[in-house]
Amino acid sequence: MPSVMLRHNDKGELLFYVAKKDLEEVIASVETDTEDAWGGTVELSNGDRFFIDPISPRPDFPTTLRFKRG
Repeated sequence: MPSVMLRHNDKGELLFYVAKKDLEEVIASVETDTEDAWGGTVELSNGDRFFIDPISPRPDFPTTLRFKRG
């Protein structure tokens, strides 16, 4: 269950960064992305998938959260 830093880049894209793996990718899609909730299956631009139980209300970015591979 890696700790993941989420932040916006200069283009406004949401970045997914795992320090221990030196992995930084743009988030391509999020299963639930509303003002009321954020999370579920997250797909990265390289095709990797991670999961987090939806968080309510939607978190402010930047933030660090724990994800499961999936």
